[in-house]
Amino acid sequence: MAENMSLAIDPRSGFCRSNSTFYSKRKPIPLPKNHSLDVTTFISARAHHGKVAFIDAATGRHLTFSELWRAVDSVATCLSDMGIRKGHVVLLLSPNSIFFPIVCLSVMSLGAIITTTNPLNTANEIGKQVADSKPVLAFTIPQLLPKLAGSTIPIVLLEDHLSSQAGEAKIVTTLHQMMKREPSGSRVRDRVNQDDTATLLYSSGTTGASKGVVSSHRNLIAMVQTVINRFSIEVGEKFICTVPMFHIYGLVAFATGLLASGSTVIVLSKFEMHDMLSTIEKYRETYLPLVPPILVAMVNAADQIRKKYDLSSLHSALSGGAPLSKEVIEGFLEKYPNVKILQGYGLTESTGIGASTDSLEESRKYGTAGMLSPSMEAKVVDPDSGKALNVNQTGELRLRGPSVMKGYFSNPEATTSTLDSDGWLRTGDLCYIDEDGFIFIVDRLKELIKYKGYQVPPAELEALLLSHPEILDAAVIPFPDREVGQFPMAYVVRKPGSNLSETGVMDFVGRQVAPYKRIRKVAFVASIPKNPSGKILRKDLIKLATSKL
Repeated sequence: MAENMSLAIDPRSGFCRSNSTFYSKRKPIPLPKNHSLDVTTFISARAHHGKVAFIDAATGRHLTFSELWRAVDSVATCLSDMGIRKGHVVLLLSPNSIFFPIVCLSVMSLGAIITTTNPLNTANEIGKQVADSKPVLAFTIPQLLPKLAGSTIPIVLLEDHLSSQAGEAKIVTTLHQMMKREPSGSRVRDRVNQDDTATLLYSSGTTGASKGVVSSHRNLIAMVQTVINRFSIEVGEKFICTVPMFHIYGLVAFATGLLASGSTVIVLSKFEMHDMLSTIEKYRETYLPLVPPILVAMVNAADQIRKKYDLSSLHSALSGGAPLSKEVIEGFLEKYPNVKILQGYGLTESTGIGASTDSLEESRKYGTAGMLSPSMEAKVVDPDSGKALNVNQTGELRLRGPSVMKGYFSNPEATTSTLDSDGWLRTGDLCYIDEDGFIFIVDRLKELIKYKGYQVPPAELEALLLSHPEILDAAVIPFPDREVGQFPMAYVVRKPGSNLSETGVMDFVGRQVAPYKRIRKVAFVASIPKNPSGKILRKDLIKLATSKL
């Protein structure tokens, strides 16, 4: 931050007029000076007093920190013997499990690259990622073997029992066999630098074709430091892992980041409301990370939940994926008065880091994504002119900081259009930053509806629809029209027992917005499709709406 000392930075907003840059108001994160360092070594070397690292919620199996690091060492030794070297890609296809982190940490310790994929993806979608990333080895569970059918990659099974699913698969060993191996100090280890690639995660593709995001060890170390410094974590904190570990939020926080603090992570293999609540009660969890749809469900069913489960150990709910509305935040605080809500904003491209609210007071700046994360800089840029804007002016958010990716995997065009030569990442999110340094995401740049040349942000109409007493969930999409270009169409989930009509929805919105923002078509659905982090899959809804044309 030495260079910033000479700059005139407004202490309230963090904005510097001379270079139109917003600087984080949070204390900068300490980053290790040692260039030859991998993220696994960095995490394992951090001192803490934690005992149990992971608990499997379904079986109750515990993995202590000493067992975990020994397992990582053993698996890394085996991988090295199998010829896995720096720069090799290893695919992990698995639901959440206490073994997921062992694979990630072992692979990264060798300088090899971990790529993860959603177990719900089809064999075809997984095939595309395999063709793009060219893994030399895959880890998976027997039930998911059919999704790798047709590929010739050698496979390590995460479970011991072989099933009839094996078919043609080339199974070389199991993770448990590897974990039994004596760790060898003399194994071949390439020198790993902080600039080397650690992970290759495919970005959610809510904006077009899925792309491989290349993150370095430095990116992950910066992320770990941010996570640890954000929660002044006491010994004995217990986090429940409700989010998928293949996703940036899960991989960053649960499979790696929180280990450095000595916290215990209780792992759910798949999300189910009852399992989550009974696990919180059983293990007396303190932190509940979730995505907005789960939070909304907890508010809607609060009376039954409080009768049935003891959630008194919880003190914080961490929400990410999409900003929460005032109604949701206040509804939650009213039903769960002892739990504070903290929010986070980040992209796969920024290793899950960007902005956050770190106290209830900050979260009560309704609709905010939070203040810039430590060591993060931002610009707000006019999408048309490219001019950097001032406080309270709306434009595209650009981020620069130690957790911003190296680029997209073997896709120089996509990289140059997203990351400029000075390291600024175009987020594709429209936002403004207020006089106190809080970021407000207005919408996705690419999702704006263009009605007669006017720009209509779907998120604004969705927030309005959610304030209707009979609407449970809603999504707004652009509907193509020859005369006006596009108009807003709403997909609406009614609350049980509601007879709300299409006209009722249109009139409700029409009374509160400019004429060009009115909703001109409504469809009622049972649920809104969302990706694992709670983002609405507008692409799917647009397909659904336009397939009937």
